[in-house]
Amino acid sequence: MTAPRGAGAEPWRQASTHRRRRRRARRAVVGFVVAVLVLGGAVAGIVALLDRLDVRHTQAITEGCTAELDGTHWWLSPEQADNAATVTAVVVRRGLPAHAATVALATAVQESKLRNLSYGDRDSVGLFQQRPSQGWGTADQLQDPVYATNAFLDVLVKVDGWQDLAVTKAAQKVQRSAFPDAYGQHETQSRAWASALTGHSPAAVTCTLRPVPDDVDTASDARDLGARVARDFGTAVTVSGAAPTLTLDAGGLPGTDTTNAWSVAQWAVAVAHAYDVEQVRVADQIWTRDAAIWSKATPATKGAPASKVPAGKVAITLATPPK
Repeated sequence: MTAPRGAGAEPWRQASTHRRRRRRARRAVVGFVVAVLVLGGAVAGIVALLDRLDVRHTQAITEGCTAELDGTHWWLSPEQADNAATVTAVVVRRGLPAHAATVALATAVQESKLRNLSYGDRDSVGLFQQRPSQGWGTADQLQDPVYATNAFLDVLVKVDGWQDLAVTKAAQKVQRSAFPDAYGQHETQSRAWASALTGHSPAAVTCTLRPVPDDVDTASDARDLGARVARDFGTAVTVSGAAPTLTLDAGGLPGTDTTNAWSVAQWAVAVAHAYDVEQVRVADQIWTRDAAIWSKATPATKGAPASKVPAGKVAITLATPPK
């Protein structure tokens, strides 16, 4: 039987309307919740993506060092710059002119690409690819960069007029290579690095390096850096202070305080990657790992190191673990 129109049908219509309204309300709430969840997932995804991009960006940093000469920057890998620093430190320690460093570096670039190799042509090893069978020393000795450099210089300084010889001729007098003209192609690059690392070109060496890891061991870095100073410079450079800030006194080196200080400071930048160095200060200049450039140090704040380092000295700050 059909229900009559009017009052009898109104409760049904009202109930149906209420159900539709409740369904629409539920759909709106569900839609809102889903949207929140989706948005939250999207935000989390974006954050994760940014984190990954940040990691990739950090990993994508091309580490390297440059020496500037006459407006041109000459690039070396951190490993090569590290070895160049040792070769030049030995030259400075012996009181030889920058030309000796230029000849030695050009030779090492040609022979080993400035890498301390454990192999080579026949029994050749080391930076200069010297051969034990030719009386240069044992294989172990020749893989010590300080020993190998001294062995090279011992022969170089006995060459008559070596100071006035072209790089390729001076190098050939020592090496007696089958390719005597090969050394000359590395002369300009080697001169740039020699001039900077002997202190004659201030603020010329800089390195772009990745941030140090969070698990950095500052005490170990300080010990290792002190040992490295003694290896490369002997007793001519002394280390004082406690980690994280060490002071290197270059007063024992031949030459002026200014030249010596810049030699040691740029040596420190060239080896910074191996010892988690965060900053190097000399005179009123500072190099930082973050900026990767030399700039004038700002006036010291209360409790901070002085902005100007005393003559002949270099301040090195090592990275510390995050708090």
